[in-house]
Amino acid sequence: QVQLVESGGGLVQAGGSLRLSCTASGRTFSKYAMGWFRQPPGKERDFVAAISGSGGTTYYSDSVKGRFSIARDNAKNTLYLQMNSLKREDTAVYYCASGRFLSGYYAYTSINDYDYWGQGTQVTVSS
Repeated sequence: QVQLVESGGGLVQAGGSLRLSCTASGRTFSKYAMGWFRQPPGKERDFVAAISGSGGTTYYSDSVKGRFSIARDNAKNTLYLQMNSLKREDTAVYYCASGRFLSGYYAYTSINDYDYWGQGTQVTVSS
């Protein structure tokens, strides 16, 4: 059974930084793309960032490009999201997800390309 556990969320002032972590178990971590998504209150879950199994390919949503950085440590089965210059509109529950397909090279931006999800971690940015 695949399990994903996020950590690192919290309350931060605008302009601050947070680093989210997601520890995976139950499948060969390095063989699957991973992604971060977020769901603001009352809104749909949206793509934030994705990374290929090898870590060589990354994608970001336009809203976070230049401020957020996705990374992975395949030896530790852990995915990271470094979030800098946080804004109030970054407030959301952040979810990590494991890709549906075996892929060392490709990363995916569609929510439909992910089949396992963590429980989410709350990030709140205050002004």
